[in-house]
Amino acid sequence: MLTERQIQVLQVIIDEFIHTAQPIGSRAIAKKEKISYSPATIRNEMADLEELGYIEKTHTSSGRIPSEKGYRFYVDNLMSPLRLSKHDMTIIQKTFKREMIEFEKVVQQSARVLSELTNYTSIILGPEVFETTLKQIQLISLSDQAAVAILVTNTGHVEHRYFTIPRTMQAADLEKLVNILNDRLIGVPIIQLQQKIYGEVSQLLQRYSADFETTYTYLKEALLEKQPAKLYMDGKTNIMLQPEFNDIHKIQSLYSVMEQEEELAHLLRASGKGIKVSIGQENELDEMQDCSLITATYSLGDEQIGTIALLGPTRMEYSRVVSILNVLSNGLSKKFHSWY
Repeated sequence: MLTERQIQVLQVIIDEFIHTAQPIGSRAIAKKEKISYSPATIRNEMADLEELGYIEKTHTSSGRIPSEKGYRFYVDNLMSPLRLSKHDMTIIQKTFKREMIEFEKVVQQSARVLSELTNYTSIILGPEVFETTLKQIQLISLSDQAAVAILVTNTGHVEHRYFTIPRTMQAADLEKLVNILNDRLIGVPIIQLQQKIYGEVSQLLQRYSADFETTYTYLKEALLEKQPAKLYMDGKTNIMLQPEFNDIHKIQSLYSVMEQEEELAHLLRASGKGIKVSIGQENELDEMQDCSLITATYSLGDEQIGTIALLGPTRMEYSRVVSILNVLSNGLSKKFHSWY
């Protein structure tokens, strides 16, 4: 257990380093308003904190900086909710007051606002299309053997699925298929499409399709094939503005992981409900072990449908970032709920 004096010294070191990115020494700590200890006393406490692993000494200064263990203690024990400024709240609220009929545009705008307010990199995992309700299906022939299935959901999301047209299928058959699908599948949650297609749709196809087996196979390819995750990212270059990332190899490593969308999507899906803070080596991906990743989920009722994340240095403004993520995730949840 840390003493009250050690906690005070640790908090000053972390707060100062977050805002200045500069190591802090005992004399500078002693000058802080809430500190009433002598530089000698503070040096003793700093030595103990260093031995316990909460702070580290740099090679270029006699001052100290927080360690990952120190940040973890800060997040778990010292961080208090921050009341966002009127300016921050106004910018966030404008995002959800705009009349955007497509949820995708709301998510894109949220990612942009998040990166602009924090100067970190924002990553948002969009709601899975399988969680929404089907509003319209179109099948458009692109050539004799290629077509695109266009799925429109109740949130305004538009999904394109490219597939091959069976040689035996005529234009009239394609039109008949579209009519059957729109008649039987509109209003059905996309997560239930498989059940519907295996049931009553397949029975209708057997009755009206000249080549049921082939048509049925290609229909499943068009409508049931798993689609890539929807990731929205903004502020990639923000990471380059942080003094911790003036090493070109670190930048290259981070940029490479930002291109691995499926891996990032898996990471965000696994983050769990609510707010989660992963610091340094707590991150699953090696390329992110010099960073902190803070995630928040947004939901429809009790069902988690997406995740918001901020990627930045371990020297992150944790309290402010958590407050912003809370407001944005609640806003996305309410916006999504309004479409139902």
